Amino acid sequence: MIPNHKRITALSVASAMLATLAFAQEPTFRSQSNVVLVPALVKGENGRIVYGLDAKDFILEDNGVEQTVQMDEAAEAQPVSLIVLIQIGRRADHELPRMKGLASMLDPILALEQNEAAIITFDSGFHLVQDFTNNSDTIERTLQRLQPGDGGAAILHGLKYSANLLSKLPKDRQRVILLISETRDHGSHMSNVEDVVRTIGDSNIVVYSLAFSPGLSNILDTGRGSNQDEMAPGPDLLAPFVLAANAMRKNVSKTVAAMTGGEYSLFTSRKNFETYVNSFDNHLHSRYLLSFAPKDPKPGLHDIRVHLRQPLPAVVLSRSSYYAEATNP
Repeated sequence: MIPNHKRITALSVASAMLATLAFAQEPTFRSQSNVVLVPALVKGENGRIVYGLDAKDFILEDNGVEQTVQMDEAAEAQPVSLIVLIQIGRRADHELPRMKGLASMLDPILALEQNEAAIITFDSGFHLVQDFTNNSDTIERTLQRLQPGDGGAAILHGLKYSANLLSKLPKDRQRVILLISETRDHGSHMSNVEDVVRTIGDSNIVVYSLAFSPGLSNILDTGRGSNQDEMAPGPDLLAPFVLAANAMRKNVSKTVAAMTGGEYSLFTSRKNFETYVNSFDNHLHSRYLLSFAPKDPKPGLHDIRVHLRQPLPAVVLSRSSYYAEATNP
């Protein structure tokens, strides 16, 4: 039971970073429990997923203090609610041909009856073009009908709307956003940042980002080069806020993925787009759902570090922090 004099609220370090950008008071995530959820994906050599780990295999530190880790053994079987959030504005029309086949690549997810997907597009605004469904044929028809939008790319607007939809779903579902967009936002108001971060944190949403660079794509379309960008952890969100703010300005999609423990990739061809979506399918049910009750929940920003107890050539992708706030009785 939560003590009356305190409540623990979860917040990614990105919230503080984004609030810095907005020149506003730092937002906080308000939750109904003092348990902090930390979904984690473990990737070994050559990006292969590491399976079969238990709670005892993880070390989770809260501000450098090791915590008692719990693991939800049923997390892998949780039904998935997926929103595919696709940019159609600006130069996205040049990228849409690279996304052909997306519907068939989502088939493994929708093959499970309890899973569902929705499609939202955005340019200067956002558009729910397909509400949640388990019908893969419906998803395919919707994707085939996508048309270029206007000159905007309001990523934060689209994320805010998507997060609000997912937040209304039952708590026993995995809530996932697959963001396909440019790296930079064009058209969102910075006042939306706090709402985006708060809703994503409250709802335990994981964001996977597949990004394109219009300038880079144009160059590579002229003379094909090699793409060295792979799925990897996002920017160092534990760096000073000023550096994090600069990272946000340079790459919204990468920062949002990193703050949720998701994955980020830059695609420049249809082939590597398909490679990354297939990786997304494989990783979706491969996360460990870790949790802990903070031993010393002092108000303020808490850094989370998750690593393996036995040193392995592996990377653990997880939420990087939360925010604890004392409240009056």
